[in-house]
Amino acid sequence: MTTARIAFAVLPSRLIAGIEARTGPITEVASVREGYNSEIAARIRCATGSYFVKGLQESHKRAWTQAREAEINPHVAGLSSALRWHLTDCGWDLLIFEALDGHHADYSPGSPDLRAVAALLTSVARTPCPDLGLRPVSDRLKGYVSKPSDTSRFEGDALVHTDPNSTNVIVTGSAAKLVDWAWASRGAAWLDAAYWVIWLVATGKHSPASAERCASGVPGWRAAPSVAVTAFAEAKANYWDEVAGPDPDPFAAGVRAAACQWAEYRRGA
Repeated sequence: MTTARIAFAVLPSRLIAGIEARTGPITEVASVREGYNSEIAARIRCATGSYFVKGLQESHKRAWTQAREAEINPHVAGLSSALRWHLTDCGWDLLIFEALDGHHADYSPGSPDLRAVAALLTSVARTPCPDLGLRPVSDRLKGYVSKPSDTSRFEGDALVHTDPNSTNVIVTGSAAKLVDWAWASRGAAWLDAAYWVIWLVATGKHSPASAERCASGVPGWRAAPSVAVTAFAEAKANYWDEVAGPDPDPFAAGVRAAACQWAEYRRGA
């Protein structure tokens, strides 16, 4: 499910010139290995500052996600890095963001980053959901629920990022920022905390009980009906089982195991 990464240096010279026309001459390029959805991901340093460049070829099946990120960025100011330019040329679609100075969130038990992430997800849930035709989470998960009526449990008018994995959370000082808004959706205010639980188990190596204690730092989670959370856990276990398939890569296998572990825990709760 990961996208093959392409070196920044192989971009067409005209495209690089277009970047430099906006940023000034590039003096340093550092490839970014983290992340799963971009063909180009690099941090560039210029006289005017440092920027993060991400992109896909316009022929890529997920090229639409570039436009989604560009249109939602003004609505998540303060929660994410600021988009400076959206450039399409030479068959490429690039987004150029102000670079964030920080580190990817540490999701392990006892990490000082956990409190900052809970505060971030609280702020996301309280941010007005923009009128951009965001797909409802209930629609995203309708093919994975145990019974069709479960989709109604995910409905709501809150903004939902849907992918708070640790590579999408940058901790800067005592605060955290959330990047990669391509899959932003609309739904219940507790959903991002629920998505976070899976990543706490998968990459932080929490037990489901420990992960849920972390999620309880998000007010929306504390108000979530238990039956709705269980329905979500089961749906995501089904989703990751499909994504992983019969011969999964280590990443997908790990997330599937985490989602299934949480769903089993919820059934016994």
